[in-house]
Parts: sequence; structure tokens; C-alpha cells
Amino acid sequence: MKLDNLKNPQKYTDLYVFDFGDYTSIGFTTEEVGELFESERYKNGKAYRIYRAHPDGTMELKGVNRETFFLESGMFFHSDNEFTARKNFKNIVKLAVANIPPCRAKVHLAKYPDDKFITAIIYPAEYDNQISKWLLDGNYKTEGFAEGGTQCTQKYYDSQCEILKRHQLFGKTEKISRTGEELLSNLKKAVQR
Repeated sequence: MKLDNLKNPQKYTDLYVFDFGDYTSIGFTTEEVGELFESERYKNGKAYRIYRAHPDGTMELKGVNRETFFLESGMFFHSDNEFTARKNFKNIVKLAVANIPPCRAKVHLAKYPDDKFITAIIYPAEYDNQISKWLLDGNYKTEGFAEGGTQCTQKYYDSQCEILKRHQLFGKTEKISRTGEELLSNLKKAVQR
């Protein structure tokens, strides 16, 4: 795959290269790639996340499965009591106020039928690494058992627990993503940003 030389390649870290088949373009957000994959015309394209970009213009890319853009993932913090679960919930929301999360996410405080509690943060699966880093960088701490991933998210939904409290988090990338005609009118550009 041939990519154009970039000025300041480091600013493309965590963005995507999209291979349309007859050409490639660099600089798409996760939301934009998701929209491309949703369209009938570009559903067979290939997406690569830029994990590292070096000053000399070389980049480390990782291919991302199309299906990943249609899955939800999550992190689930289990508690034996409501007080601890509420504290976990409050700390995630507090972290989001102090440091905007990397993507849109929802936070739930829920109660299982067996009187156990859970604090859940659910987000698009493609953001697993960024959410983990965001929680670590924010020094988020919890008590009790924690688990995560797409299968845990499905298990949570299937449990039909009672949601006691919910909060919507808005992410950094939402401010820069283009949608619809704005996105589609610029696809032929080699560099999107």
C-alpha cells in the first residue's frame, strides 16, 4: 500500500488508513470508518489503525475487522454492595469530567437479581485499548472483580439486571468526525486531515 508523505505524521496516530481497492486515503476517525463500512459501496474496503507514526513518516498499522465497528465492548466492575458500586459509578463520571474519554460511552449502575451490583462502561469495541488507557491514565481504581470485552458486554445485556442509574459520556473524536455528504465528498483526497 502506497501512502502520501505526511507533514507531522504523529498527528495521525489513532486515526485510520482506508483502502478503497483502487486507492487509499489516510486520516479517518473511527466514526468515519464505521460509516464507510455501513455503506453498501464501501463495505468491502479495508481499514488499518495507525498505532504509531514516526517523524520520518513511517507508520505502524494494524488491520481492523469490519465487524469490530458494529460491536460494543465494555468494562464491568462488580461489587458486593450498592455503596461501592455507586462510588465506582461516581468515579467514572468524575474522571470523564476531568479528562474527556476517547469516545462516546455509557455508564450504568446496575443491580443483579442476586443482590450483587455492577458498574458498567460500554463503548464501541474498536476503542478497547483507548478506554483502558484512559482509565489507567486517570488512575481509576475499583474494588472487587473486574472483567471486560465484547462477550462480557453481551452477558451483561442478557442478564437483564435492573439499571439504577445511567450516564452518557461524550468523547473527543465526536468533535472532528464528518458524516454523510461531508464525509463522502472528500473520499478521493489522499490525506483527509
